[in-house]
Amino acid sequence: MQATVPAMRFLLFIAGMGGLLYGIDVGIIAGALPYLESTASVAWKLSAQQLSFIVAAVLLGSVLSSLFAGALADWIGRRWAMVLAGVLFTLSIPLIALADGYVPLLLGRLLQGISGGLIGVVVPLYLAESLHADQRGRGAALFQLLLTIGLVAAALIGLFQAQSVETATAAAQGLAEMERAAAVFAAKDHAWRSIFWMCLTPGIVFTVGSMLLPESPRWLARRGDIEQARTALLRTRPADEAEAELHDIQQASAPAAGAVERSGSGSGSGSRSSASAGAAEPLLSRRYVLPFLLACLVLALTQATGINSILAYVVNILNQAGLPGATANMADVALKVLNAVMTVVAVILVDRKGRKFLLMLGTSGIVIALLTSGLLFRSVEGEQRDVAAVLQARVQADGLDLRLNADTLKSLGASADGAPQQLTIAYSYGPFANVQTRRSDDAALPPLRMTRADTVQADSVIGVFFRRLHLNPFADPAEGATAPLRITQAHLAAVPSTTHGWQVALAMCLFVASFAVGPGVCVWLALSELMPTRIRSNGMSIALLINQFVSTVIAAVFLPTVGQYGYATMFFYGAGCTLLYFLTAAFLLPETKGKTLEEIETHFAR
Repeated sequence: MQATVPAMRFLLFIAGMGGLLYGIDVGIIAGALPYLESTASVAWKLSAQQLSFIVAAVLLGSVLSSLFAGALADWIGRRWAMVLAGVLFTLSIPLIALADGYVPLLLGRLLQGISGGLIGVVVPLYLAESLHADQRGRGAALFQLLLTIGLVAAALIGLFQAQSVETATAAAQGLAEMERAAAVFAAKDHAWRSIFWMCLTPGIVFTVGSMLLPESPRWLARRGDIEQARTALLRTRPADEAEAELHDIQQASAPAAGAVERSGSGSGSGSRSSASAGAAEPLLSRRYVLPFLLACLVLALTQATGINSILAYVVNILNQAGLPGATANMADVALKVLNAVMTVVAVILVDRKGRKFLLMLGTSGIVIALLTSGLLFRSVEGEQRDVAAVLQARVQADGLDLRLNADTLKSLGASADGAPQQLTIAYSYGPFANVQTRRSDDAALPPLRMTRADTVQADSVIGVFFRRLHLNPFADPAEGATAPLRITQAHLAAVPSTTHGWQVALAMCLFVASFAVGPGVCVWLALSELMPTRIRSNGMSIALLINQFVSTVIAAVFLPTVGQYGYATMFFYGAGCTLLYFLTAAFLLPETKGKTLEEIETHFAR
């Protein structure tokens, strides 16, 4: 019995490292984004939509890899799929950190997302198939715990770089305006690149560690490798438990292999035929459709809470709420630490209280947190001054160039008390739109420039192809070539108070704590436990594909939406989706605590 303990701990550690990489995938952009936005939008002329795409690229990559993750895991095995995910993550770091333009940065983030999508399918799948029923909840919770630690690590890296930027900014105060702006720009550019470089080591550890893991016993048994499956089970279980579980695994395949029993095949060939028979059954056959659709619904609603976008944009959110610079980064660290602590609580409770109870508790807390955040932002967004007409009158030669200095603020009618102001402008050249935000207390005081060249994107081969079919969903550059600059919205308001910022931060704390104790852990269990064995890998791929698609859409529209309609709109939307999540947990989900995968499958079969 004791010989199995080190092997089990190593298995859990490496699988947990997968969660760490997944957390870094999601969280690293939060600390890097403010500096990327300050530098890349100036040096590379990135629009708000392109910045949103950079954030969403990780999620889009997850969508793409989710399409084939299950099939890949069935083809090469769970272990080698994990190795591949680690290699892709490791390769993405230099591609991002050395980027000299929009395309390599986007491709690097996309590669990170492909890695994350593989991890999100394969690691929970590997844990579900390799752990004993009494340890499965704790194993999935450990994956989520290391995911939250990845978020903490990303936030700490962001905080460290934020402090270095503030130090450089303070040192540049005695310089002339242009020299000061150049020094601050260089510090911010170095900061976001360093944030990504510091994530290289965990990718290497996960890649090497995955090579040393045993293969999933259920995958081996489905391929007919019964002796190897037995060996894999014996590495983490006593002999009697390993034999009993191997018997259950073989028995679970027996009903679909009636023809095999009648043919009198031996156990090895019978297992192969059983796997083939199971694989031949369609994903949406009657016995599978309910658990499959239920898992898809849970995965979609988990992302509809807005968790990934809020974690990615949390520093921006807190800045907009009133917390300055490094203070927002410190609050981000506190949120990520709270996330990890509450995940530990979930680890303790998940196999005691059950999945259903934790989901209901967590989703109810999320609804309260999002409604509170929405109301807080609505209170300050309602005080904005509409300055669109004033700015439209200043447009010259189809462009606008200004700095949010004292003279500009005076011309826009800002109060004379010297309080920091924030200007948000939504504008368009025909069908091409963009949103920019500037604060008067930004030390670099970057110029706000609106030009046709920076807004109207060049045509693409894909655009030309679809336009010929009259199906093109993208804007036509020809329409933006002659359209005048139109200021669609422009709002000026005082930067919210620090008190308001901390109120929003407290609401974010409730949001993160509630997510960690409920959906954060239970979503991985729902993904792996509800799916019957014969459709588990492909079913998990499709469910995670839906999950990542929802997350990608929210991240891609986040910045344009808050620029046009405010942060309150996004928070109210998330609250509505989470209310639906609570009802799903309360009335549709069965309790799976303490049941083997085969017992859960029998429940749905009945």
